[in-house]
Amino acid sequence: MRTKYQIPDGFKIVSGGQSGADQAALDWAIAHQVDHGGWCPKGRRAEHGPIDARYQLAETPNTNYLERTEWNVRDSDATVIFTLGETLEGGSKKTAAFAEKHNKPCLHFRPRVDPKYLAQLLTRNNVVVLNIAGSRESLAPGISELVAGALSQALERA
Repeated sequence: MRTKYQIPDGFKIVSGGQSGADQAALDWAIAHQVDHGGWCPKGRRAEHGPIDARYQLAETPNTNYLERTEWNVRDSDATVIFTLGETLEGGSKKTAAFAEKHNKPCLHFRPRVDPKYLAQLLTRNNVVVLNIAGSRESLAPGISELVAGALSQALERA
């Protein structure tokens, strides 16, 4: 099996816009000319203030983080949750629960997980819309580099 996923036409990365994993995924998409979007809380709320307008996110009707989390899972073909720890906690654990509720493929990506597993998840499920979630940079310093590195190693243009 291929170790990289060939980015199909119409491929899009979505996230909720929080600092850390979410914004790293959006930044990677922008840098690699991949469409991006997703849902963010009303008021573009994030831990360090309003989410930058360069991120093409739609606001949910409420300021609740869980609403945007569920909507991003619901509206995507698969979700990848990035953490530095071995177990899911907090919002990451809720993201996995939403993936199960909506019967969507989900991968917990952390250090020592080979990016080929991300590529295989995308290939197996013919993913066109990929939701990226995970830890905040303030709680998991280095998470942004993990996300960017994994996406670069797992995805390539067709």
